[in-house]
Amino acid sequence: GVDSCSSCACKNIDQAHVSDAQVMVEFENGNFHFTFPNPKNVSEFSMTLFKGHEKKEICALHLSKERVISKSNVTYCQTQNSSSNTTFILKNLERKHIDVYTYCLEIFLPPPYIECCLKETYLYVQDKEDCFSLGLVSWIIISVIIFAVSCVCCAVACCLRNKNQRFESNSHEYNSEYMPMAAVNAAKKPRI
Repeated sequence: GVDSCSSCACKNIDQAHVSDAQVMVEFENGNFHFTFPNPKNVSEFSMTLFKGHEKKEICALHLSKERVISKSNVTYCQTQNSSSNTTFILKNLERKHIDVYTYCLEIFLPPPYIECCLKETYLYVQDKEDCFSLGLVSWIIISVIIFAVSCVCCAVACCLRNKNQRFESNSHEYNSEYMPMAAVNAAKKPRI
């Protein structure tokens, strides 16, 4: 989620270059896009994205007539530039990225030098359910249950088998001792 605060104080701001309500924040395909129109009638400027109240620089873009220099101090921030605007893209955000983000503009040419913090935005990142870990935990629990049931079934089967073997061995020993001693009468065929 995004919540915008009022603009910070600007030093030497010239309203011909920068308007107050220019920062556009969009959430697209799991990424946050912070888009700023490039200042008008300016030949050299820098746009910087800061994180936190201590204003730690995470992404910056410096434009002059000769070149465009993009700088990122973190892996989750990328910059894009066109002739009309500058965009900071925050990707793969997690809960640790929840903070206040401030966008600042510095205009170098033409003089005078202008430094302005355009807007503060509070960025809230909701916990993502990690499907892989949830699925893995479910499969581990199911596997443990199946293993436990299998062990119980095997134990019951072994006990029954041992009981049957003892009963059969006892009955065989009993029969084998007395069978040779028993008198066996040959069957007589009736004569007709």
